[in-house]
Amino acid sequence: MANRKTGILFDLDGVLLDTEGIYSEFWAAIDKQFPTHVAHFTDVIKGSNLATILNTYFDPSHHDDIKAMLSQFQSNMQYRFFPGAVAWLDKLRDAGLPMAVVTSSDEHKMEAVYAQHPGFNDYFEAVVVGEMVTKPKPSPECFLLGARLLGVDIANCYIFEDSINGIEAAHASGAKVIGLSTTNPKELLQDKANLVIDNFEGFTIEKMRSL
Repeated sequence: MANRKTGILFDLDGVLLDTEGIYSEFWAAIDKQFPTHVAHFTDVIKGSNLATILNTYFDPSHHDDIKAMLSQFQSNMQYRFFPGAVAWLDKLRDAGLPMAVVTSSDEHKMEAVYAQHPGFNDYFEAVVVGEMVTKPKPSPECFLLGARLLGVDIANCYIFEDSINGIEAAHASGAKVIGLSTTNPKELLQDKANLVIDNFEGFTIEKMRSL
């Protein structure tokens, strides 16, 4: 039986799945084809949902083409777990802690993840995708929704994030924030999160609860 006193919220890319580098290559190619003239574009958009990226940086006449290219790209890409991620999910599930994924990705991308990892959904009681919120990260809306779907007070939640936008959203929600230095250097995250870890290997529930 789940312990409703504590909830665990995970961002997806760069936290559970080692995909941020692959996405950076995709968006770098898009930026060459449809130049945004934004310095460090692939870093700037991390943690943003697709609608925000398109509406902020690209002419509407290019939106359908970019959506089609992204859809094809996501259908063919490999969604690999970070080392230690599955073992960490197993620990949390064995402890009866309810978990949710909170991602800026859309439902189409999630279907591709489920297809590659049929047991993925078994870990999570809720999955919040980009279409389910009106304000993307760094707004805390997505994490507040994730906690509500779990039936847990956000103040009693732990959020795992890697991007600056995501960590800012997590912090603004009122949860305890654990940053992963998979996308950004540890020193860039240390003053923004309650704790920064390299990955889940060796991480324990006791360390998490000590925050």
